[in-house]
Amino acid sequence: MNFRKATENDISIIVEMMADDILGKKRENFQNPLPNAYLKAFEKIDSDVNQELIVVENDDFEIIGTLQLTFIQYLSYCGGVRAQIENVFIKKDQRGLGIGKTVFEWAIKRAKEKKAHLVQLTSDKKRPRAIKFYENLDFKATHEGMKLHF
Repeated sequence: MNFRKATENDISIIVEMMADDILGKKRENFQNPLPNAYLKAFEKIDSDVNQELIVVENDDFEIIGTLQLTFIQYLSYCGGVRAQIENVFIKKDQRGLGIGKTVFEWAIKRAKEKKAHLVQLTSDKKRPRAIKFYENLDFKATHEGMKLHF
C-alpha cells in the first residue's frame, strides 16, 4: 500500500467513499461535478501545515482509503501536540482485508514522526463495530465526547 497526501484530483473519489457509508449518505452530497464547497474545504486543508488529508492506494495505484490527520498544539503536556484521526474510510469492497489496521498503524507512526504525544479519535455511538475495531487497536474510551451542531 502507498500513503500520500491527497491532491485536488482525488477529492471526488474521497467524497464518493464518504457518501457510500451508512451515516455519510445522510450528510454528504456526492455528484458530478462535486459541489464547490468540497473543493474550497480541500484548499483550506491543503494550505494548513497542521492538516494532512491522506489517500491510501493499492499496488495498482487505485485509491482504496482515506484519512485526515490534524495536529493540535496544546499548552498542557508541557506544550505537547496531539494528533486527531478523522474521516477514515475504506472502500466497501476492500473492507475486512486488514487495510483499516494498516491505515491506523501508518497514522500512529506519522503522529510519532510529528512528535505528537498521543493520537485521539471520536466515533459515532451508532458505529459499534468501529468502536470495537478501535478498542482492538488499544484505543481507550477515557473521555466522554460531546457535540453541539449549528
